[in-house]
Amino acid sequence: MATVPVSDSEFDAEVRQADTPVIVDFWAEWCGPCKQIGPALEELSDEYAGKVKIVKINVDENPEQAAALGVRGIPALFMFKDGEVVSNRMGAAPKAALKSWIDESV
Repeated sequence: MATVPVSDSEFDAEVRQADTPVIVDFWAEWCGPCKQIGPALEELSDEYAGKVKIVKINVDENPEQAAALGVRGIPALFMFKDGEVVSNRMGAAPKAALKSWIDESV
């Protein structure tokens, strides 16, 4: 399962009301580190299919949720469980580090 693009208007339905944990990747097209972790997130989305959903929000096109969560730099990853933030991390990281973070948070 590939990552899912989500807009501000879809956020509650796709993230807060999800049955499984959700990782939200706040990113932008111009962000180099965001592009670095993109392929790792796609792979992790396949590996965790059915257990964890990974969604992406372009902060240039959808600034509301990023502002509401206090995102000041990207990439910013937020783990939601039962509609609430349970963990977050900022900046790029290798796939192994992202996988460890997911395993610790889920």
